[in-house]
Amino acid sequence: MSKAPLRSLAQLRVDIDALDLQLLALLNQRASLANEVGEIKRIEGSGVYRPEREAQVIRGLQDANTGPLKAENISHIWREVMSACRSLEAPQRVAVLGPAGTFCEQAAIEFFGSSVELIYCANFDEVFHATAAGTAQYGVVGVENSTEGVVTRSLDLFLHTPAHVVGEVSLMVRHNVLRKTDSLEGIEVVLAHQLALAQCQEWLNKHLPHAQRRAVSSNAEGARLAADNPAWAALASERAASQFGLHIAAHAVQDDAFNRTRFSIICLPDTLAAPQASGKDCTSLIVSVPNKPGAVHDLLVPLKNHGVSMTRFESRPARTGQWEYYFYIDLAGHAAQPHVAAALAELRSLCAFYKVLGTYPASA
Repeated sequence: MSKAPLRSLAQLRVDIDALDLQLLALLNQRASLANEVGEIKRIEGSGVYRPEREAQVIRGLQDANTGPLKAENISHIWREVMSACRSLEAPQRVAVLGPAGTFCEQAAIEFFGSSVELIYCANFDEVFHATAAGTAQYGVVGVENSTEGVVTRSLDLFLHTPAHVVGEVSLMVRHNVLRKTDSLEGIEVVLAHQLALAQCQEWLNKHLPHAQRRAVSSNAEGARLAADNPAWAALASERAASQFGLHIAAHAVQDDAFNRTRFSIICLPDTLAAPQASGKDCTSLIVSVPNKPGAVHDLLVPLKNHGVSMTRFESRPARTGQWEYYFYIDLAGHAAQPHVAAALAELRSLCAFYKVLGTYPASA
């Protein structure tokens, strides 16, 4: 059976242009429907953003896909479509670690799409404060790195914030050496967040052993400083290189090729109540138990009895001087599911302190 003759490049371009016009018309139809949804939400007094609904839409499209587009392509495309439609209902303000070009900014765009107003903060303390004070509707904070473990400051801030977690992003983190010239020669100082310096220490020991390592508030702040001094370099993202007009002198210098950072999306309950179950969810909580033999073991028994999987377990000192600890726990499942709810009720009865940080769609 003979193959159909290949179409010419000119004809293919004509066909693509025609499809683009069809796509534009369909996207505008979708935007019009989103406006109608927004009007109904305003009448009902319900929130604009529904993370579990968006997660379900993207997952359904990925499952239905039979073409050459990859699942991650579908996620990125529809995230932007939904972000643009959502912005027609109401603009959203999101607090992130600044300046522009941080991985925290990238995580925010990955989660919300680019049609949001970003508010840049000097540190995660300010992100929590901006969100709790209502300056931003949402905040994005780093909580865990696959190489260096938890972001301890974020865990401590979660203890007392009125905000709760409504989503998460797991971001592949690639650190690049950025500077004013396209060379590693003559670098005297390397600037980055302390976690980034730790994630690249083996590479730095080998390739820049004599350069001073200087911790700054964010990797993008390091890039901003490196843009003013030819002897300085930063460990930061490609976004930061573009933002500050720097060369990438070395690509992906992190010691772990699969280095990832997990970010939590936070907001006040008045902004967005706990998302409904999406089918793939996570529940996060903080607990403490009386300081007695077997207390930590007792925490695990309700989870086993009700078939709930624990996906993270971290401890932080309670700072009481009595060798007491808070435990940060992530569970697979939504707090409204009967087996999870039963486990949480039993767990709560054992705790001296108990706080649900949030129940939300798990990242892919």
